[in-house]
Amino acid sequence: MAAIQSNLIPAQHSDFDFFYTLYMHLEVNRYLLYDLMPSDAFKPIYDKLIAQRVLFRYVENEIALGMCKLVFQEHRNSHIIYLGGVAIDPQQAGKGVGYRMMQAVQQYAILHNRKRIELSVATENLAAIGLYKKAGFVEEGIFRKFSWLKATDEYLDEMMMAWMPEFMMMTNTIER
Repeated sequence: MAAIQSNLIPAQHSDFDFFYTLYMHLEVNRYLLYDLMPSDAFKPIYDKLIAQRVLFRYVENEIALGMCKLVFQEHRNSHIIYLGGVAIDPQQAGKGVGYRMMQAVQQYAILHNRKRIELSVATENLAAIGLYKKAGFVEEGIFRKFSWLKATDEYLDEMMMAWMPEFMMMTNTIER
């Protein structure tokens, strides 16, 4: 059996600069979990993500273009992967990288026998919502005042979205 090549590469300690730069990038930080902070404050957070084995680089042609967290749920929710911390290098915006990364995440879920990928996205982040819908995610509800932005002392509403392979099969059957 041939090995399956993935564009999702588990983060390593040596990848710190890539992840720190992307997490703290002013264009994407607003929509990620962690407030802006110096690198020495982010290092323990990064080390914990590495230890948990949930942080991934999205790579094309050996160049890291994006990142995400893939968190396997447990027990009665063991069929679910939570997708978080999604970001693409802003210089790659509009080039289809996000869509290809979502395809890689979906393949990863299927490979690991997961039946559902779920995420939350700021309701004001229309570009991300559009990407997720294009990739087959559906809206499931709104969490009011879900994220608090310390820098601006404001709350963001988040939309819960999910993808299941059955959605794609139903859509493909209907379109035929």
